[in-house]
Amino acid sequence: MYRRRVKFTRGEEVKFISHLDLIRLWQRALHRARLPLSYSKGFTPHPRISLAVPLAIGVTSETELMDIYLERAVSPHFFSAALEQQLPRGIGIIQVYAIASHLPSLQSQTSLAEYAVTIATDKDATEVESAIESLLASEHLPWQHLRDTGTRSYDLRPLISRLWLIGCDRSTCKIGMSLRCDSGGTGRPEQVSRALGFTEIPQAIHRTGLTIKPA
Repeated sequence: MYRRRVKFTRGEEVKFISHLDLIRLWQRALHRARLPLSYSKGFTPHPRISLAVPLAIGVTSETELMDIYLERAVSPHFFSAALEQQLPRGIGIIQVYAIASHLPSLQSQTSLAEYAVTIATDKDATEVESAIESLLASEHLPWQHLRDTGTRSYDLRPLISRLWLIGCDRSTCKIGMSLRCDSGGTGRPEQVSRALGFTEIPQAIHRTGLTIKPA
């Protein structure tokens, strides 16, 4: 069993496809690339692939991570060359590298996701920085999230690692967010923007980094 980790981008062209559709897109590309995939066991075997942290619909990224398992060794260069010819516009491979098969799953190793969030506002930089400082100074931030199964209540504050102002212009501001994404919870940029007092839905959310815990 061999494990390859793929770092890739997700651009505007594919930002509105769902997580399930993205997985299917990768499966089709891997099949067409004729790579020696390893399959799951059971009645409906499927290629063993896993994403670090699924992106919400409408979010772009420059730092997605995916693990792909193979039956035999393939060099990262060959792997990348074979696969990138089969991927659609909007998906770009940055790097492919070997990962030891015995290491923990990619999902369990991911601890933080970093975003650049663009929001329409008439607030100036001083007001935005004041809102950020006030939120970060809070010990707790009670929150409610409406789901199909009902309303979930929780504390949003532990899911926020860092916030910082990237910049403001006449009608928008851009905020950097480092949010938790592990078994204990996942921070969502649109919820954090609301907690900062913004009433508008973010114009753009772009993932800029993922933090992987040391093995």
